[in-house]
Amino acid sequence: MIEEDEEAEGDEEDEDGGSRASSFIYNMDDEDTASLTDRRPQSGYENVYSEYGCCERVVINVSGLKFETQLKTLAQFPDTLLGDPAKRIRYFDPLRNEYFFDRNRPSFDAILYFYQSGGRLKRPANVPFDIFSEEVKFYELGDEAMMKFREDEGFVKEAEKPLPEDEFKRQIWLLFEYPESSSPARGIAVVSVLVIVISIVIFCLETLPEFRDDKDFLSPGKNVTHTDNGFTPFNDPFFIVETVCIIWFSFEIIVRFFASPSKASFFKNIMNSIDIVSIMPYFITLGTDLAQQQGNGQQAMSFAILRIIRLVRVFRIFKLSRHSKGLQILGHTLRASMRELALLIFFLVIGVVLFSSAVYFAEADEPKSQFTSIPDAFWWAVVTMTTVGYGDMKPITVGGKIVGSLCAIAGVLTIALPVPVIVSNFNYFYHRETDNEDQSPAVEYPPPGCPYFPDFLKKFKGSPSGSSLGDKAAEYMEMEEGVTESLCGIDKQSPSRGNGTDISRRNSTHSRSIQTDV
Repeated sequence: MIEEDEEAEGDEEDEDGGSRASSFIYNMDDEDTASLTDRRPQSGYENVYSEYGCCERVVINVSGLKFETQLKTLAQFPDTLLGDPAKRIRYFDPLRNEYFFDRNRPSFDAILYFYQSGGRLKRPANVPFDIFSEEVKFYELGDEAMMKFREDEGFVKEAEKPLPEDEFKRQIWLLFEYPESSSPARGIAVVSVLVIVISIVIFCLETLPEFRDDKDFLSPGKNVTHTDNGFTPFNDPFFIVETVCIIWFSFEIIVRFFASPSKASFFKNIMNSIDIVSIMPYFITLGTDLAQQQGNGQQAMSFAILRIIRLVRVFRIFKLSRHSKGLQILGHTLRASMRELALLIFFLVIGVVLFSSAVYFAEADEPKSQFTSIPDAFWWAVVTMTTVGYGDMKPITVGGKIVGSLCAIAGVLTIALPVPVIVSNFNYFYHRETDNEDQSPAVEYPPPGCPYFPDFLKKFKGSPSGSSLGDKAAEYMEMEEGVTESLCGIDKQSPSRGNGTDISRRNSTHSRSIQTDV
């Protein structure tokens, strides 16, 4: 049941004995209210009190919007915020006889339905995903409910990250694999990033004319033998810097392999394979140079093959993804979007073959046509469908231009189809990473200035000026502890105030009093 927040005048009328008064109030004698443990049902009334306890209603005020449900509905999930009396007591307002939460109102419809349906969690259409996720965390519905909710939203289940069982290996693994785990791990990550950047810079500088060794850039058709007897790689400053980088890379791989929780999984990881492949050219090049010197000038390996091997060094740039959340998010997105990417490539291949054939036959009668064959037109079709349009090949005839126009339009539509799915996957992985990084500490509730927190209410206990509030607060805290045992309590009769009207405001959740406001 939902009703709008009551005006402040309603409270004043209750205190002054106005028209809004309780039509029925049940009070017990003083000897019956001696202690909480004495407030058990008399013989013969156990079933009556038990049934009444199961049907007790609780009022929940969410930013001015009131919800009313039964206590047994919330008790189905005792580990949640609303289901645990010890947790929800912090939000109780004894003067208004309700629980107050300064939270998102539209989300609470689904939160309450979670209790009413026995665990079904469905996000309202008008509530964003991130806001509803925060509400689920606040009400402590549990990890299982959150995982089920994410699966229903279409998100990929996050894989578990195993850790080594040995304590020493676990610490080493955290240092090299998880830079955010500690300050030393972040320091190692910074060193690793610097070494990777230096290695990439050296790889690029070696190709400058003033630093380039022409023996490595001869034409593949020229099978020239290197006979420079004065050449020694250990005299090359680039080689020395490269050696230092390789020493760090090798040390990092060996340590991570030693501390890895699963050796088979270590080699199955694509990033570890890239790390191993990226350092292989150094050892192959070094072995080739040493073999040439020891073999008195005999060529140990073709320069073309050697250049291809050295090209593999550029893969070291992918090592940065181990220390970059952005690159990791991009990798996860591409991995989760493989079906969409495969579908995109399939459509592009169909379009390339179709429009290449069409433009070839449309330009077949033109002597100056640049499309000499269908395979020769593949390049033009790819450039046109991807909307790049270099202009090196273009149709001349009217028919060829019509085919080119259709090819460009088809390319735009083809590329646009899988983009929303890829963007959705990117948003999911991005929010997942940011949520893990920006986990803020739990806020202590109630917020400062709330006068109804139990610690504040204790101050009124025994105070003449606050005897009414103090008695109600003390009894409320006692009754809250006994809710799970189905013990029903009754508010003590409060001293009259103002015009002497003896009417106490009560919460049906914590009292046997039945009030009907007229």
